[in-house]
Amino acid sequence: MTRKSAGKIGLTTRVFANLNGLISMGIIFTIILFGIIVPEISPWDPSAPDLYSTLSPPSSVHWFGTDSAGRDVFTRLAYATRFSLATATLAVIVALVFGAISGLVAGYYGGWFDSLSTWAISIIMALPGLVVLLAVIAVVGPSMWIAMTVFGVLLAPAYYQLVYITVRGVRNELYVDAARVSGLGDFRIISRHILGVVRAPIIIQTSIVAIIAISIQAGIEFLGLGDRSAPSWGAMVNDAFVQIYQTPTLVIWPSTVIALFSISLVVFGNTVRDELEKTSSSLRGSPAKSSQLVDEVAAPAITHIDEQRTSRAPVLQISNLAVGYSDSQGGIKKVVNDVNLTVYEGEVVGLVGESGSGKTQTAFAVLGLLPSGGKVVAGSIIFEGKELIGASEKDLNKLRGGRISYIPQEPMSNLDASFTIGSQLVEPMMKVMGLSKKAATQRAIELLTRVGIPNPMVTMKRYPHEISGGQAQRVLIAGAVSCNPVLIIADEPTTALDVTVQAEVLDLLRELQQETKTSLLLVTHNFGVVADLCDYINVMQEGRLVESGPVVEIFKNAKHPYTNSLLSAILDGGPARPSYIQPAEGK
Repeated sequence: MTRKSAGKIGLTTRVFANLNGLISMGIIFTIILFGIIVPEISPWDPSAPDLYSTLSPPSSVHWFGTDSAGRDVFTRLAYATRFSLATATLAVIVALVFGAISGLVAGYYGGWFDSLSTWAISIIMALPGLVVLLAVIAVVGPSMWIAMTVFGVLLAPAYYQLVYITVRGVRNELYVDAARVSGLGDFRIISRHILGVVRAPIIIQTSIVAIIAISIQAGIEFLGLGDRSAPSWGAMVNDAFVQIYQTPTLVIWPSTVIALFSISLVVFGNTVRDELEKTSSSLRGSPAKSSQLVDEVAAPAITHIDEQRTSRAPVLQISNLAVGYSDSQGGIKKVVNDVNLTVYEGEVVGLVGESGSGKTQTAFAVLGLLPSGGKVVAGSIIFEGKELIGASEKDLNKLRGGRISYIPQEPMSNLDASFTIGSQLVEPMMKVMGLSKKAATQRAIELLTRVGIPNPMVTMKRYPHEISGGQAQRVLIAGAVSCNPVLIIADEPTTALDVTVQAEVLDLLRELQQETKTSLLLVTHNFGVVADLCDYINVMQEGRLVESGPVVEIFKNAKHPYTNSLLSAILDGGPARPSYIQPAEGK
């Protein structure tokens, strides 16, 4: 099965294919069906006492035995399941309707409703939940339906805060703005774009809220504050505890059902969340099997040997690199597989591919900054003759910012809003290069001048929000070269900039690289940028290098279909620039 076909499989099928989801769903449905069917077919009345059959052991007549009043435990447990799940469901629905909808509206629209709902939620959160429930029961009587409705209102803040924070974080994203510009109405945007973001957190929250509702409902009934005429899990546990020394098996049945249902609910919620967000790997099984499947769908790598390149000393050598993430089945989903890449002295090497091809994961592996859960599964990364795989965090910290620097693709998100531009440039030079504050400040001013920042003294005193995106990118470039690195890794350095600023930044990168003779690994999806800057190209698809070679040769005679598809996406009419690479001194 290929990844493409796996992505088309429906959610239900994927959940069934997940062992955890299958088992948990089976337990949940079994308990629900038990509460629905058994009360309809059982010959016993769950509330009718039989004093001649009190505390009878399990038998062919009474499968689970009888309780202290002689009532059939099996039948009573079925009625209790129906009642307990129904009242807990009521609390979840009330909490979901009030909390999620108000959080969605407040987070998306803001304004007066935001202020009003936040004020109301704050008041609800300040109320002691159990005290309120006990007061309600004391006023309206032992009605669990009313109590669970009130409890649902008390649980609403759990949904409100989750949805509100999530929606506030995405309502001004570019894809939402694009939907507004395209003429979509608010309802359409919320249902298609916003709900897709909050659905997974809501699923997890619902499983947690449901368990809380079940626990509170059982606790109230256990204390004898609920409706004694209606069988419930809590009431059965209460009766079992009273008779614990005479018939200890009575406590097993309701306790087991409560535990199984609660655990299964959490596992099922997590499974559905994983499949909705596609965090579970479609490549099931052991790490070896996952690797085999990745190998089957990946295209064979094409490696070009260039004698001119190999005459220089290698700065970075990546050999058979594989990066993977643990999936929900204990296997490994590889996002980078069998990558071989070398960067030589004074060379600009491009790592090209579409989004999701594994470019940034490769760069992060070099930096030792893989996201949580990611790890290097196999291979070697040698920088200046030293192996980075398995190196201590202390050793990596000495390299990062000093020998290896990084230019991110989103300049504003990589400058700390709490510190001035000057402090963020000066402090690294003081720490890495051992410069005094005065010397580091002077060097920072010189670098800002070199990268084209007007009034560098003024810019040094400003905060990130006070400069433009183009200026922020220039600041990061200045920071990247400030400590005289041997290798700069630039991850989509012009993506967030407009076309005019992109051209300026590319010219700046080229000039600085030629001046400092620093090696540059350029991560990009844009072949136009590659043509403008790079000496050598590595084309990446689905975590694999599919073609490598000098920039002029790739542009003139690309062999792989994927490379040709990327080339066809750029404008024609301009010849590829000649290589800027020069022979190393003394060679």
